[in-house]
Amino acid sequence: MTDNTRREGPPPFDRPFEGEDTKQRVYGTVLHAREPMTAAEIAEQADCSAESARTHLSFYADLGIVIRHEGRPVRYERNDDYFEWRRVNELARENTVDELQARVSALTDRIEEYRDEYDVDSPAEVDVLEFDAARIDDVYVELGDWATAIEERRHHERARRKAASSTTPSHS
Repeated sequence: MTDNTRREGPPPFDRPFEGEDTKQRVYGTVLHAREPMTAAEIAEQADCSAESARTHLSFYADLGIVIRHEGRPVRYERNDDYFEWRRVNELARENTVDELQARVSALTDRIEEYRDEYDVDSPAEVDVLEFDAARIDDVYVELGDWATAIEERRHHERARRKAASSTTPSHS
C-alpha cells in the first residue's frame, strides 16, 4: 500500500478531523460533542489554541450554529434547532410538495405498522425486556427505525408546509 492510498482513506479514529483547517476542526468537535464543552476542551480536541477556538465558536454562535452558555467557564454546544431548520429547508428546496406528501404518507404507513406490531403508540412505550433474549437486538433496531420515522415524518411535514406556502400565489 502506498502513502497516497492511505491518505485517500478516512483519517485515523483518534484524529477524525486530521487534514481539516482549524475552523472545520472546531465545527466538527462541537457537532460531535454530547454535552456542553468549554473553549479549552474544544481546543484540545480540535488541536488548536483556546483563543482560536473561542474566535470560531463566537462566529458559530453569531450564526446560531452553536449555543453559548454564559458562566465561568463559558460552555458551548451545538444548536440542534439550527440543524433541524437546515434539514427542513433543504427538503423543501429539493422536493416538490407532492414528493414531500408522498414521503409523509409512506412514513405514516411505516409508523402505523410499528404501532400495530408493538400495540403501543410510540417506541418509548415498548418494554424491551418483555422480549426473549434472541430478539432484543432486533427490537432495539426496530425501535430506532420507528423513532427515526417519526422524526423524519415531522421534518417532511414541516418541509411540505413550507414548500406549499412558498408556491401559493399571493392575492395582492
